[in-house]
Amino acid sequence: MLIRPRRNRVSNAIRNLVQETHLLPQHLVYPLFIIDGQDIKNEIKSLPNVFQLSLDNILLEIKECIDLGIHSFIMFPVVEEKLKDKIASYSYSDDNFYLKAIAVIKKHFPQVCLISDIAMDPYSSDGHDGYVDEFGNINNDATLPILAKMAVAQAKAGFDILGPSDMMDGRIHFIRTALDENGFSNVGIMSYTAKYASAFYGPFRDALDSAPKHGDKKTYQMNPANSQEALIEADLDVVEGADFLMVKPAVHYLDIIQLLKQNYNLPIVAYHVSGEYAMLHAAAKNTWLDYEKSMQETLLSIKRAGADIIISYAAKDFAKLLI
Repeated sequence: MLIRPRRNRVSNAIRNLVQETHLLPQHLVYPLFIIDGQDIKNEIKSLPNVFQLSLDNILLEIKECIDLGIHSFIMFPVVEEKLKDKIASYSYSDDNFYLKAIAVIKKHFPQVCLISDIAMDPYSSDGHDGYVDEFGNINNDATLPILAKMAVAQAKAGFDILGPSDMMDGRIHFIRTALDENGFSNVGIMSYTAKYASAFYGPFRDALDSAPKHGDKKTYQMNPANSQEALIEADLDVVEGADFLMVKPAVHYLDIIQLLKQNYNLPIVAYHVSGEYAMLHAAAKNTWLDYEKSMQETLLSIKRAGADIIISYAAKDFAKLLI
């Protein structure tokens, strides 16, 4: 045989020499759940090794991540039920602890990239990403001004990139216009472009206590059976001014990641979601999988599919293995 592919697999040195896909901490974004108060570290039982953290503990966590080479964080607020209402007014309130915390984090760590979450559900008494009208419908156009207020408030607070996760039609244009009109033309938008109505978000909703009070999110999040629809969403996001295109979930939508990578020049982001992460821990707890090996393979597969950036609860675990 003249051609023997195994010759390029003979040793670890040769395998490293010809490796096609590389994943480094700089490609990772670590999610953080921030809660109001001090000295709080609440375990999220369905999300192993992930916690609701008060600001003092958030600062410690960020410092540890920076030492591991992770400099980008996506922040989610844990909001008390008494602060929620139908129009998510606390999301842009001057008293919002989430917004106040960002200024403190930036003062301590000006070099980090902080990514926000834009959606009504953490602040809504209905638990939906959009405004629920008197008929129980998610009113798309009534939601847009609320999202724009939220976006401007987050930009003022110091977020580097805003993450609209709501899946309302036209929200990228509405947010981009509001940001530009208020002098925030340099603040980026990481659009949740192809966010599917997935069964893998359960632990995340436990972390924020943000499940819908009625119905589901299938009228605005995408049908898991559809792929070409992701191109429609991406076309709109590009035209409306998005700076990043996200696919969520990641592992079960590798084809969508590749589809967007092949068709757009913007950075492609993949969200390795809570359920996908929790599955690895559950299998490892039962000794069915080796967590470290399966976690590395999972993240590498997401990168290989075409993701430039990966949001993952395993980001810190991955970075530790490179030390």
